[in-house]
Amino acid sequence: MPISFKIINPTNINSIIPLIQKLNGNKISEAVLKQRFAEMVTQNYECAALYDREKLIGVAGMWFCTRHYSGRSVELDHVFIDDGYRKKGLGKQFMKCIYDYVSQKGFQTVELNTYVQNNPSHKFYMNEGFEILGYHFLKKL
Repeated sequence: MPISFKIINPTNINSIIPLIQKLNGNKISEAVLKQRFAEMVTQNYECAALYDREKLIGVAGMWFCTRHYSGRSVELDHVFIDDGYRKKGLGKQFMKCIYDYVSQKGFQTVELNTYVQNNPSHKFYMNEGFEILGYHFLKKL
């Protein structure tokens, strides 16, 4: 299984939509996702990807910023590995590639949110050395 790590060119960002729809249970239409990703790639956002040969099998959005409490930070977003590739150590491999990439860019911390009901991800991130810092709140206007 020749797995490779790449940063997706912003012009190819829509290639991640099928995996994002799996992650979100198809709750957001393809048209809405296309519009949102077109905006995101203009806002300090990049997307890391894992490929099995030419097949996209994993994604992780990365928002780059500076925060008063953590310095130069990247916030991971929509981290997802396709079902058939889980439990093979690829998550750990993917995260290492991300850590190396963001470190080379001069960033000092990695942050993320995970859905409350996604207990397997909580265990994974704790094993990766993440600590629970707070709650993420959302209010739609």
